[in-house]
Amino acid sequence: MATFTDLKKLGLALPGAEFFHLMDQPGLRLNRKTFALWYPPHKTTILKLDREHRVMLFDVRPKIFTPCRVGVGGVWSYVEIAKLDRAELKDLVTEAWCQVAPKKISRAFLDTRKVSRIS
Repeated sequence: MATFTDLKKLGLALPGAEFFHLMDQPGLRLNRKTFALWYPPHKTTILKLDREHRVMLFDVRPKIFTPCRVGVGGVWSYVEIAKLDRAELKDLVTEAWCQVAPKKISRAFLDTRKVSRIS
């Protein structure tokens, strides 16, 4: 069972990520671009996931992943992180971070993760 503390710890381990508050809601961002928010009214987290992955998760795991409308036409994901294990949360937080990170930085980071898993 994952918690917001896990999400915060995993997110802050990513290059350039920082903790902040948006309208009294704690979240994570990179270069002033949000990739994760804690949403206490729903006891859930909002993550910026890849579009294709997000749509698949809405279909396959609707009790954990549901659409969250943001801005004009934007869709993020409400994620019931308490129903995830820490490893899956780590992958999702990394994916959300990659959505806001410059491609050069995210690719370099992901390349180092592949090497460290092999070693």
